[in-house]
Amino acid sequence: MQRVEPPSCSSPSTIVFIGRNRRGQWVAQEQNGLYGGLFVSRAQAVKYALFENGQHPETIVDLPREIELDMGRSPGGTSGRRAA
Repeated sequence: MQRVEPPSCSSPSTIVFIGRNRRGQWVAQEQNGLYGGLFVSRAQAVKYALFENGQHPETIVDLPREIELDMGRSPGGTSGRRAA
């Protein structure tokens, strides 16, 4: 029996925010908190976002302000973005 990787829980219309946190780390986080992570470079954050969102670069949004990774909220909750 062959194991198959389940598809990502995101849809093509899912927005992924990318930006830096107050410590200078790169953050990628899905708009509803379904997935996200911390990265050492923007390139790695974008690579992760593309993998998770099914290769849809048009749904990746670069934020000009700080973003903090918030994986504790429920999907559909408030945004995890916080201004400095």
